[in-house]
Amino acid sequence: MRRPDHRRGARNSRRPRAWALGVVALTLAMPLAAATCGLNVQGISFGNYDFQSSQNLDSVGRITVTCDVSTSYTLALSPGLAGSFASRTMQNGSHRLAYNLYTDPAHVSIWGDGTGGSTTVGGSGTSVDYTVYGSVPAGQNPYVGSYSDAVTVTLTF
Repeated sequence: MRRPDHRRGARNSRRPRAWALGVVALTLAMPLAAATCGLNVQGISFGNYDFQSSQNLDSVGRITVTCDVSTSYTLALSPGLAGSFASRTMQNGSHRLAYNLYTDPAHVSIWGDGTGGSTTVGGSGTSVDYTVYGSVPAGQNPYVGSYSDAVTVTLTF
């Protein structure tokens, strides 16, 4: 008389579980597609500053974020050479001219990295344009010449 083989039945009942577990392991091991994003930055050119004018000198720049798949991101701007978001300055040698960069046309929110009273800009998508609003306050008496600053744009996604 032959005894029933309980091990064979046990093996057969385990086999589908092992197979299902194998599928889950393969699914988890597959890499997820990561987004690739890039920036196109058009700097701000303020033109000529009239020290006798009572009007601020305003201008705009553009930042375009392009990603291969829709993804969320944050845009931050550095404080520039002055090292402060509250008092950005352009320089001509040792001479300085105050200005700042904003996220809005009313010049309420200083665009920075989220510290020192500044704010960042968040977004998502595959191709989005942002306007950078720049303003040089009236009433300064700068040295004659060309002024510039170096601001770094950081895209985090």
